[in-house]
Amino acid sequence: MGAGRLSNAYSSRNRSLRRLGVVAALAAEARAFCPSMIHDQREVFSVLEDGSLLAVSGIGFAAAAVAARALVAAPVSALMTFGLAGGLDPALESGAVVLPAQVISTSGARFDTCRSWRARLAAEIGSSQAAVDGTLLSSALLLDSPAKKEAMFQETGAVAVDMESAAVAAVAAAHQLPFVALRVIVDTASDALPRSVIAASQGGRLRIGSLLAGLSPGQIKALLGLALRYRAAKGSLRAVAAAGAKAPLDSDSYLS
Repeated sequence: MGAGRLSNAYSSRNRSLRRLGVVAALAAEARAFCPSMIHDQREVFSVLEDGSLLAVSGIGFAAAAVAARALVAAPVSALMTFGLAGGLDPALESGAVVLPAQVISTSGARFDTCRSWRARLAAEIGSSQAAVDGTLLSSALLLDSPAKKEAMFQETGAVAVDMESAAVAAVAAAHQLPFVALRVIVDTASDALPRSVIAASQGGRLRIGSLLAGLSPGQIKALLGLALRYRAAKGSLRAVAAAGAKAPLDSDSYLS
């Protein structure tokens, strides 16, 4: 369902909720909400059953910021990033859920997430598994080796890393909208990440042909390990998406 066909599900029964805008970098992440979704790059966003708007941005700061601004203009009154992340804390395994209290960027920007909304999400998710808080790092560069992850963990104390959340948090801050990030660990602190995975995922859709063409023989083992990690993370993403209570309440103000 596209941008021009808003759902009637956001009706009187949802008037106590803010309209939520969700940014997912990849269509594979977004399908945790909509398993049958076919990502059409001509559409700005999809409409979920509860009236929330879901945008598949593609990877990186710039793409995520464009998607967040489009959602604000739709309009929405709260923003969330949703999807996968890399582990920086060695204690986190694939499939661990991260609901950070703060999002930081490698440029030095810091954004607090909405406390009351985050607490309700943690309570809903906690029925199946506990969510980790702490700090989420958004990096403009891929942290593709255990050494790079260890260095950032020591430097920032962040438990996980993605490439979009700080950009969406900045848009939310500019408009004084409640913001949370909800991430699931896929590659752990000890995993190397083949660069071809990111290169094949630009635009929000994984291109298997590009991925295979970009692999060197030495990366095949790492990719097979990542496939097992992804299976665990995908299961957690689906469980989190099914947990409910995603949208914040009208009483949830920016950062409260």
